[in-house]
Amino acid sequence: MPVISRESLLSLESYSKQRKAWKEKIIPHKKARTVHVGNHVTLIFEDEFTIRYQIQEMLRIEKTFEEEGILDELEAYGPLVPDGSNFKATMMIEYGDPELRAQQLRLLKGIEDSTWVRVDGFDKVFAIADEDLERENAEKTSAVHFLRFELSPAMCAALKAGAALGVGIDHAHYHHAVDEVAPQTQAALVKDLA
Repeated sequence: MPVISRESLLSLESYSKQRKAWKEKIIPHKKARTVHVGNHVTLIFEDEFTIRYQIQEMLRIEKTFEEEGILDELEAYGPLVPDGSNFKATMMIEYGDPELRAQQLRLLKGIEDSTWVRVDGFDKVFAIADEDLERENAEKTSAVHFLRFELSPAMCAALKAGAALGVGIDHAHYHHAVDEVAPQTQAALVKDLA
């Protein structure tokens, strides 16, 4: 599966020249990899392109051109690229009103561990959340989590053969499911599997 290497990244100058074209490609690419679970949770399933774009954007925003800073970004974001037997997703909990958001983040502690994918004919696979650092504390959960869904070889084979993929959340205060993701989303995610 693709790995983002230091040598494959563009310089700040090169990326600046190509940025408009990258943005035109990333928007539809991410749209095909996005699943809304209920009205307040969005999962963006990451891949090599979405993470490469994120790294290039972070380097640009922070004006990072020194080797150590570039390697730090690779170390932070590189593990979010799926490695052939899993899906990796950024989970965003979205409430427009700041007071309501704070209230909901207190109620939704543990939501990241209650999020799942299901291949038709198999049991739910619950997320392994926030492997890089803890994003929940005694008071509340975070509005952003990084999730990994580890699939068995049989699940991968079933998805490649056309089995439906569902996504959901089984939390006491947020219980929603998408029984079948959109065909373009499934087609995009199947490409993440070896």
